[in-house]
Amino acid sequence: MEFSRHKIRQIRHLMLLGTFLVLVLIYSEKVFEGIVFLFGILSPFLVGGVIAFVLNIPMRAFEEKLLARWKGKSAQKLKRPVCMVLSLISVVLVITVVIGTVVPQVASTASEVGKKIPAFMDSIIEELDKLTKKYPELAEQVSKLEKLEMNWESVVNSIFDFLKNGAGDVLNSTVNVASGIISGVVNAVISFIFALYILSQKEVLAGQGRRVLTAYLPEAVSSKTTEVCSLLYRNFSSFITGQCLEAVILGTMFVISMTLFRMPYALMVGVLIAFTALIPIVGAFIGCAVGAFLILIDDPLLALWFIILFLVLQQIEGNLIYPRVVGNSVGLPAIWVLMAVSVGGSLFGVSGMLFFIPLMSSCYALLRESVNRRNAGKRIPVLAGGQVPRPEGENPQRQRPGERKGHAEAKAGTGEGHAEAKAGERKGRNR
Repeated sequence: MEFSRHKIRQIRHLMLLGTFLVLVLIYSEKVFEGIVFLFGILSPFLVGGVIAFVLNIPMRAFEEKLLARWKGKSAQKLKRPVCMVLSLISVVLVITVVIGTVVPQVASTASEVGKKIPAFMDSIIEELDKLTKKYPELAEQVSKLEKLEMNWESVVNSIFDFLKNGAGDVLNSTVNVASGIISGVVNAVISFIFALYILSQKEVLAGQGRRVLTAYLPEAVSSKTTEVCSLLYRNFSSFITGQCLEAVILGTMFVISMTLFRMPYALMVGVLIAFTALIPIVGAFIGCAVGAFLILIDDPLLALWFIILFLVLQQIEGNLIYPRVVGNSVGLPAIWVLMAVSVGGSLFGVSGMLFFIPLMSSCYALLRESVNRRNAGKRIPVLAGGQVPRPEGENPQRQRPGERKGHAEAKAGTGEGHAEAKAGERKGRNR
């Protein structure tokens, strides 16, 4: 049995792939360390890509809607920088509003709590006095504790030992913290500059990426890769836009409802819940906990009503707003959104929640396209509800074998009778 050159080439590639996988499994620890080291080097550029992706959403809105009529030579030179500055200003403005609204209120509440702590401690002491008078045994135990003597010499020696042995550790930790802060600042600056470069040259970079794909990959593979990248971009941008819109709607609902019910901190709680609602499904509960704590300081009963209001609005948001705004924006059913949030959160925390929903939406769209294409190749169209229609002309009631045989014999007899009649007519005409 002889193999063609193409078959030999395929076998060679499979052998090389198998050898590579075996080596990866054998040296998996070294491979993992190399991947971590590589990600550490590329982390500023990856963060810059994420920043550029987020800033590109408002920048496109400014270019295509706000400044769509600005054309000409001046637009070619100045339109992109102006839109970049506007997108940066909008993001910074949102962050400033959130911090300026939430942080002062939290600080004032913390100072109020600090002022109420002495009165709270006095009330605790009064309650303890009442308990000691009511239960004499407890008073005896407290008196025994008061009679205990503390060895201050051993305490001082332990403090000196800690200072002697821990000074070097403290110095090392201080140096490590300082170097970490400096490297973080440098990486942030590199990421920001890289993001600006991507935004200013995004069309050129996209064209270069397509040329690289067409140069090193077959035409079918390069076109499919480009299609998948476009799908990922649409899903991620739609998810971010839908998530921001859903957060604004939820925060507005809280501000209006808390104002109507005369609850304190309406604006601050609404802004905080809108900001934390950017985390899918579980983010609003963080804002609820902070808001309930702030209201609890003023009125515990009102804090209970706030929790009830939050649960009602959360049901409205989860059943009506979120599936329509975010679910429709990524084209993913609600059950798969919940699965993506659970898996992404368990693997990578909050960033995994934000990343896995559009990723699973893209996988869902690709799988749906593949299934529909395969069924169309088999000529199996699918109706609503997953039902497969019957072929045209097929009788829904299955005929028995005897009936099919009778129909065949009748058709054959009818054909023979027609043939004999036509032969008789031709014979009479010849005569």
